[in-house]
Amino acid sequence: MSDQEPENLESLESAPAEQAAPVKVDTSLIDCFECRSCGYTYEPVKGDPKNGIPANTAFDDISIVWRCPVCSAKKSAFNNVGPKYTASGFKENLGYGLGVNTMTPSQKNVLIFTALALGVVFFLSLYTLN
Repeated sequence: MSDQEPENLESLESAPAEQAAPVKVDTSLIDCFECRSCGYTYEPVKGDPKNGIPANTAFDDISIVWRCPVCSAKKSAFNNVGPKYTASGFKENLGYGLGVNTMTPSQKNVLIFTALALGVVFFLSLYTLN
């Protein structure tokens, strides 16, 4: 038996390495869905308590007769927008730009409105010049 052990080890070492299959992660409880009509976002973590949908209910588990609580659009009017607080866009495009592509939408809003406020302040400061 001791003669066969080295052969087994050699055959294992010389065997081509098999690539592991990608692991599929269930994102149904973290993916948010946005209404195309009004912009309401359904978050599975919060649910929809006003309409009897408890927290931690995946969007796929909601009844087909459920409607948007804001505009009464059908469930089919919702798009998967991915997890909340993640950068929007395709992952391969996040490396481009001046670092803005890796920002979340709320971070982009802060940046945009801060720049607008600074622009207004600078414009108004021109009135102080003689």
